[in-house]
Amino acid sequence: MFMARTFILLAAVFGFLGVALGAFAAHGLAAQFEANPGSEETFRTATQYQMIHALALLGIGILLTMEAQHAVPLPARMLQRAGYCFAAGIVLFSGSLYLLSVFNLRFMGVIAPLGGLALLAGWLCLGLVGRNVTE
Repeated sequence: MFMARTFILLAAVFGFLGVALGAFAAHGLAAQFEANPGSEETFRTATQYQMIHALALLGIGILLTMEAQHAVPLPARMLQRAGYCFAAGIVLFSGSLYLLSVFNLRFMGVIAPLGGLALLAGWLCLGLVGRNVTE
């Protein structure tokens, strides 16, 4: 149950930050985006991926809660791996894109694919969970 709570809390934190960063970009970064064409789209992509995967983390937390209550027999370890991958992917992918778009740190573009791989691994783990669901 501890991991379910952890992933639900991470979902809330990442969701909150996604909304806050999106609002900040809309109201406080206009000059930055004007000076750096393409950076607004990069920031928007970071926010979009963060929000989508915050919801995925919420789903992981809910599934782990259901598994802990024996409502649905699921492989908890694979669910946890998916959650870890999603959390790492958000930090690496979205975080690097935020830094790239706001501070124009070009080397952060090298980090984003690692985050993307973590996000893909999370979806793969979730797919493996789904494969093991029995009716």
